[in-house]
Amino acid sequence: MSDRKINASSLRTRSVVKNKVSATTDSVENDTDSDSSGPVKLFSVVRQIKPSLHREISKDGKPRQQKNNNKSPRKRKQTENETVKGRKAIKTGTEKQATQDIEDIWQPENWRVVLDNIQKMRKMYKAPVDSLGCEECPEKNVSPKVYRYQTLISVMLSSQTRDEVTFAATERLIEHGLTMESILATPDEKIKDLIHPVGFCKSKVRYIKKATQMIKDQFNGDIPKTFVDLLKLPGVGPKIANLVMSVAWKKTVGIAVDTHVHRISNRLGWVPKPTKEPEQTRKALEKWLPKEEWRPINLTLVGFGQTICRPVGPHCAKCLNSELCPFGKSVLSGKNKRKKTVEMIMIQLYEMRTVEGNQSKFSWIWSNYLQTHQSQVCRLFEQKFVPLHSYL
Repeated sequence: MSDRKINASSLRTRSVVKNKVSATTDSVENDTDSDSSGPVKLFSVVRQIKPSLHREISKDGKPRQQKNNNKSPRKRKQTENETVKGRKAIKTGTEKQATQDIEDIWQPENWRVVLDNIQKMRKMYKAPVDSLGCEECPEKNVSPKVYRYQTLISVMLSSQTRDEVTFAATERLIEHGLTMESILATPDEKIKDLIHPVGFCKSKVRYIKKATQMIKDQFNGDIPKTFVDLLKLPGVGPKIANLVMSVAWKKTVGIAVDTHVHRISNRLGWVPKPTKEPEQTRKALEKWLPKEEWRPINLTLVGFGQTICRPVGPHCAKCLNSELCPFGKSVLSGKNKRKKTVEMIMIQLYEMRTVEGNQSKFSWIWSNYLQTHQSQVCRLFEQKFVPLHSYL
């Protein structure tokens, strides 16, 4: 009985809804013909059929804009250089190019002041390279071809050799006859005796002979005119090629970096990061050093390295760049600490305090400093303490 009542009520509800829909549809059709506001009428009718449709269609009949389910846009636009929290900033192509340009134009701080100071010191102290360098080795009253050949041979001999030894060896070769014909006709043992004691003399004899024969056969009896062709010769590297181009051909195509230029450039911080090979130093210097400085920089730094910035025992105390050079600062600060320690021990000696522990703790003072500088220490304390040999 109850099931029949439910079915009857549901049938009546369906019929009522059906009648309403048909009635409203007929009225909409009539109104659409007479009135231009069809979408509004349609919206009201359809809303009765599908109440949730108003979320999809607006009153004017156009579809509503759907909300973006993604994250809402940021309230404030990020600037180009600003980073988003929790994410790394992504560089644009322009920023990457700007960063690359900055790296390309890197220059050490105060390099011009440092170079001016080095040039002042070069005038104050005469170096062996000034009178015995590769520019002074060849004969002056010979043909241009012979002059260039002698320049090449002298530069090849200078590798890993002091200027005094190179100059003397070149002089002996000139007395014997430093021409291509003479070198090719001379036995290897004779050439070795003439150039001894230059470094690696056996290898250099072999290189000189092969390079001379190659010049005669492939370059019409004259040394190569380009940097690339010079590198083809046995025993010729970038440093020798750059020096020969500068001295023999009067052309500057690169910086000649030898052991002095390599050492000083690293001490001064003239390279972005420490380099282990002269070729690495050359590439680093050529990136920032003005081209007009490429030719004189070799002679300037070589002479400076022979007189002041020596490989062992550099004279940092009398260097004009002692306050600008990172290496000089570290050396002087270390010497100051050492001096203070020595003075402390001397004061203990003068006051007759116990020094037994210091003999083992500061053995370098007892073994070296006091023995070599005893007279200076005595003058420092006006010779008022017991002679030092009783403590050594």
